[in-house]
Amino acid sequence: MQEDTLNSADQQSSRDSAPLSLPAPAKLNLMLHIVGRRADGYHLLETLFQFLDYADTLHFSPRNDGQIILHSAIEGVAHDDNLIVRAARLLQAQSKTKLGADIWLDKKLPVGGGIGGGSSNAATTLVGLNYLWRTQQSLDSLAELGLSLGADVPVFVMGRAAFAQGIGEKLQPVDLPEPWYLVAVPPVSISTAKIFSDQCLTRDTPVTNIRTVLKQGGHNDCQAVVEMRYREVRNALILLNKYVDARLTGTGSCIFGGFPNEQQAVNIATQISESLPSFVAQGANISMLHRALQNLIEN
Repeated sequence: MQEDTLNSADQQSSRDSAPLSLPAPAKLNLMLHIVGRRADGYHLLETLFQFLDYADTLHFSPRNDGQIILHSAIEGVAHDDNLIVRAARLLQAQSKTKLGADIWLDKKLPVGGGIGGGSSNAATTLVGLNYLWRTQQSLDSLAELGLSLGADVPVFVMGRAAFAQGIGEKLQPVDLPEPWYLVAVPPVSISTAKIFSDQCLTRDTPVTNIRTVLKQGGHNDCQAVVEMRYREVRNALILLNKYVDARLTGTGSCIFGGFPNEQQAVNIATQISESLPSFVAQGANISMLHRALQNLIEN
């Protein structure tokens, strides 16, 4: 692990003067079917991704000594194991750049919430440092790099709402309605690995296609296992289902429901606030990351 020699005041000043700041947005799995399992143990999925206008923020400053230093620690995650650091080093190796980076993370997305915090952080690091270092990697190349970090990373790199198959890497862009979502955050962090290794998990949902999903919707095969294992999520679903059709995203713990406008979502969030923390955000077919990057390029 690299030693951080900056004191807190210097860190704040350095972060605030970083030349590049980009969002790492949340995502929702609007449905998640598990249709099989590969010989290597990876699950075969069908899922519908949509982004939220709700995000962590990453700040990047280049270094000339090749070091990658993440100045924002995450409890329980060693510096060199953090997906942000691993993503930066992958891009270094792929592009053969001699540059490094100081990186700061403003954490907003809940850990273990199923809304893509770690994967989104990794994707923003790949896209952001590709821009900052001028390494000129294509999005397809960055997505391929990202896949080695996690199955959700490619969709964040590509930045488009998508129907995903395979282990999450086969992406078909889709145009979806962009409702307002109330996302409730039960007080528990869930390990994706534990859910996918549960013997009770359904792994043989029939294969479908994008047209059927867009017409008929789908369900989340992980939800029954999560409800069985985590009463906090089960109780949250019971509460939110009183107001809206509530579903689990990914392997949880976050649950969500859609509304036609922001005010309706805020009203329900207020009603459940004493029992269940939540946030309200609009769905987005183009991610905040790519909108911010396009704005940088145009200006």
